[in-house]
Amino acid sequence: MSETAHQIPADDSDIKRLSFEEALAALERIVSDLERGDVPLEMSIRIYERGEKLKSHCDRLLSAAEDKVEKIKLSRAGKPSGTEPLDPA
Repeated sequence: MSETAHQIPADDSDIKRLSFEEALAALERIVSDLERGDVPLEMSIRIYERGEKLKSHCDRLLSAAEDKVEKIKLSRAGKPSGTEPLDPA
């Protein structure tokens, strides 16, 4: 069993403070641990549940980032003339 499974906090209150990259790295470690199959059942359940919360956190952060991304509009002369949403709904 990797040391990742031993480093899981007792609660998940730290997740909200993680950056996208930190949360994604933690999620990747959990997936790796679960795929190896050498984690005891109770710990597997605990890290799976944490993985679900990390995934939700990553989804929220990614959605917020996508909302901020804008496409630069160009004038007929090829000069920037403003912005618009990247993917207008």
